Amino acid sequence: MGYLITFFILLIVLLAANYFFIEIYSAPHVHNPDDDFDNFKTGLVLGTSKYTRENRENLYYKYRIQTTAKLFKKGKIKNILISGDNSSKYYNEPLRMKNDLIKKGIPADKIYLDYAGFRTYDSMVRAKEIFGLDSLLVISQDFHIKRAIFIGRNKGIYVEGVRTRPVKGFSKFKIILREAGARAKATWDLLTGTKPKFLGEKVKIE
Repeated sequence: MGYLITFFILLIVLLAANYFFIEIYSAPHVHNPDDDFDNFKTGLVLGTSKYTRENRENLYYKYRIQTTAKLFKKGKIKNILISGDNSSKYYNEPLRMKNDLIKKGIPADKIYLDYAGFRTYDSMVRAKEIFGLDSLLVISQDFHIKRAIFIGRNKGIYVEGVRTRPVKGFSKFKIILREAGARAKATWDLLTGTKPKFLGEKVKIE
């Protein structure tokens, strides 16, 4: 029993250390939408579902769309890459986000879609390997973009991030707990050189 307790304590310490390392590593590269930072050729918005499991509006989705449209109209990004899940013909995150961005006044020819962004790790690796991006501005919630920045910079991409407005009403403890696991998996994937689920033909962003 003593060894088991020691193991769990060690596991918690390692998870916490990794979580805060990524937090400290990425924090200097995170901006608010109205901050003064460099313009980028491409902004990468990370996909999510438009509705929750309870069929309610997903505010994570809404705020990512709003922030992306704002950055484009301010001239902070010239093109938009949407990377998300298209695991079936009935579920297509990138296309739905594209349609909502077009409704916000974004030209369709400035939007590129990555249908195989099943995980944040896949989205970041594919941004470089498939879309040829050596620099990009990633757009999502604060906790999410810190993981994306960590992955991207360790894959040789110059990545900065813009946080959307926070989503209120969700347990911060649950978010941190879930993110600790996701960050641990990201570190493991980087250490082991994990490949995305799909690569495929290269796409040039004009």
